[in-house]
Amino acid sequence: MRLPIADQMGPMPGFLRPGAEDVVRVVTPTGDDMWLVRGYTLGRSVLTDKRFSRAAALAPTAPKLNDAQPAADSMMSMDGPRHARLRRLVSGAFTTGRMARMRTFVAELADRHLDTVAGLGHGADLIDNLAWPLPMAVLCSMLGIPQEDTLRFRDWVLVLFDIDASPPREKARYRIELLDYMDELLDRKRREPQEDLLSDLIAVHDRGDLSTNELLTLGLTLLMAGYETTAGQIGLATLSLLADRGAYEELAEHPDRIGNAVEELMRLNPSTPVTFPRVATEPVRVGDVTVQPGEGVVVALVHGNHDAEVFPEPESLHLVAGRDASHLTFGHGVHRCLGAPLATLQVRIVLERLLRRFPTLRLADVPEPVGWKDGMVTRSLSRLLVAW
Repeated sequence: MRLPIADQMGPMPGFLRPGAEDVVRVVTPTGDDMWLVRGYTLGRSVLTDKRFSRAAALAPTAPKLNDAQPAADSMMSMDGPRHARLRRLVSGAFTTGRMARMRTFVAELADRHLDTVAGLGHGADLIDNLAWPLPMAVLCSMLGIPQEDTLRFRDWVLVLFDIDASPPREKARYRIELLDYMDELLDRKRREPQEDLLSDLIAVHDRGDLSTNELLTLGLTLLMAGYETTAGQIGLATLSLLADRGAYEELAEHPDRIGNAVEELMRLNPSTPVTFPRVATEPVRVGDVTVQPGEGVVVALVHGNHDAEVFPEPESLHLVAGRDASHLTFGHGVHRCLGAPLATLQVRIVLERLLRRFPTLRLADVPEPVGWKDGMVTRSLSRLLVAW
């Protein structure tokens, strides 16, 4: 079975329709007007231009993309020194050295989940049995969250990332439950600190370098931003590789190409299609358009990754020769995803283990082996049935 690129990409929001223009006016799901930047080069320029503010996008009158925006005291909602200060506090958790030490733990987790997959036989679902439990376990270990709480977190995160199906009252209830849980967990860790990131942040708070609200929000940000996107990326990268049997077989035969393949798979099928909105603080020329103060801009990461002027044959999966430019899947500039090294590590280990243990892996020969989550901020699969 070979899936065309459209089926690998799945459903897209209407405002992300393809087109020739690099910058286009769109109506977002909230009914607001906003500028959508689809070109790679212009997108990168927007993401590094200080005249486009994340903090201004949180103003009540600012145009909104959807109702799943981060809190105002979240690191993702800040500009300048405030953002830089919080980013510095957690950046040490994602250094090259720490990722090297995480590799063994992630590999052991992946092997355990693949043991489960192997026991299920043909028709196993890689989403329920691999793509979602692995990144949740990794994050819980890094943050110091008890593994038995992972099922609760999955439900909370899914509802809060859902922009269509869940009613506002249910979302409000889940937000309160999540805040209460994190508050209680931080109190517990203050009494019994351990070797984990939350305990480290509590120590920073207690010496006066982090407010109580910042500590609470930072803990929630690290959990929510690191789980759903990584789970989605594992599923999408695996789907794109399985969609081309020749590519899967080539990579199984040449495992030394896995590093380039991972980057290419994440470029081809990113789990985050657009950035959070930014609002212009003064007139800014973007391509043929002048964005006026107060107007919103979002960068279409998925379109930038498929810009033919930057990535020749953008719909093709290049396993050997590396691309000349870096993909935008994790964003660009000061707000580039801090957890990119950890997400990349997990995708790479999952694919390494799949290729080694299941060299004949393929999409299951059933009417609908692939299912998509609808109405989410991120792009992800609800089902990925495989056989071997």
